[in-house]
Amino acid sequence: MAPKIERFVSPGKGNGLRATANIQRGELVYSAEPLASCVSNKLARDVLTLVFLFRCETLLRCSQCKMARYCGTTCQKQAWSGHKRECKCLQSLLPRYPTDSVRLAARLIFTVSEAHYLSSASEQKKQGLSQLASMLELYLQQELLQESKSALPPSCREPLSLMAKVTCNCFTISDGELQEIGVGLYPSLSLLNHDCRPNCVMVFEGTKLRLRAVRDISPDEELTISYIETLSLTEYRQRQLQDQYHFTCQCQQCDAEDKDTLLLSGEKTKWRLLKEALPRLEELKAKRDWHTLLESCSHLLSTVGDEVPEENLYKLRMTDMALDASIHLGHWKEAVGYGQKTLPVYRMYYPDPHPVHGVQLMRVGKLQHYLAHIDEALDSFKQAYQIIKLTHGDQHPITTDLLMKMEECRTEMNQLSSS
Repeated sequence: MAPKIERFVSPGKGNGLRATANIQRGELVYSAEPLASCVSNKLARDVLTLVFLFRCETLLRCSQCKMARYCGTTCQKQAWSGHKRECKCLQSLLPRYPTDSVRLAARLIFTVSEAHYLSSASEQKKQGLSQLASMLELYLQQELLQESKSALPPSCREPLSLMAKVTCNCFTISDGELQEIGVGLYPSLSLLNHDCRPNCVMVFEGTKLRLRAVRDISPDEELTISYIETLSLTEYRQRQLQDQYHFTCQCQQCDAEDKDTLLLSGEKTKWRLLKEALPRLEELKAKRDWHTLLESCSHLLSTVGDEVPEENLYKLRMTDMALDASIHLGHWKEAVGYGQKTLPVYRMYYPDPHPVHGVQLMRVGKLQHYLAHIDEALDSFKQAYQIIKLTHGDQHPITTDLLMKMEECRTEMNQLSSS
């Protein structure tokens, strides 16, 4: 454990981590490399297998499994020792690919390491895990023929048990802008308990996890993170936590009487139109049909107008979708308009310093900069930097990028004033 934290029994939660000394807001509490990790299937074409970085250019593909991606032959050679066993397994299932959790469980077995504790699951959950376990056995068939099953630790011998532990204890690995790129197991941080308004956040550099405090933490105070996206209705958060992690959250946000009032503000008959349209819009986004998505979002947002305020959950989600679609279509003015509408709402729902608010400010700043709105861009970048330097740290690439953006804006402003 790190010098300022220790394991303890958290009342009503089981094991947890707490502070042994004062921890300041923005302080790096703990760093960890994964015991096992893998790039998400849906992003495999765009993410480097070795270092978990997005690349826009075309990447080299493993000629055997057709999945792993590399920036060159040197990169591929460096990754081979960790990829060769997975490569055989992937080949055995072609043209199908196993789920992320199955691949992660297999990688854990390849490291011959212990998995972590699992709470009891419902019958429906066990049935789903059983299907994953069957896929894991099929996936590993060739590899397990080559080594005795008894050579594995007990927790890795039973596929159902292993899948349950992996799905309950894995973390989503994201890039600096909080976009999902993979999953990983970090046993030392699996003791962290959940809170819908946590005092710590996790940020990644490649696969390296960094835990940072977002509030001042006193000695003996428990360290908490959020297991899920917290900007959702209490009922949904509770159901997601129960289904995946098998507990009922009793944090202050979940117990507050007016917890969902703002999220559901506005004319009900109007915001229900947005709610009912969201599943179809999510499908359009998954298919990358940006033109239809933007048209649909624009029409619905204009239909509900001011009768549904910007802080309504469904309106915010639709505005965010319109922002994404506008960016992908190169409609920069529309994108700035949608982005600026989200900022006051993000500030309200993600109290500073929160990485989600910081990243949104940065996105809007980049759009303003592209459109030569230099003063506005500099202001957005400054606000983003005040958040990101605390949530990501001074040395994170995204923090460095923000400093460069601010310097570019200042240089351009000086050039304009001197011309």
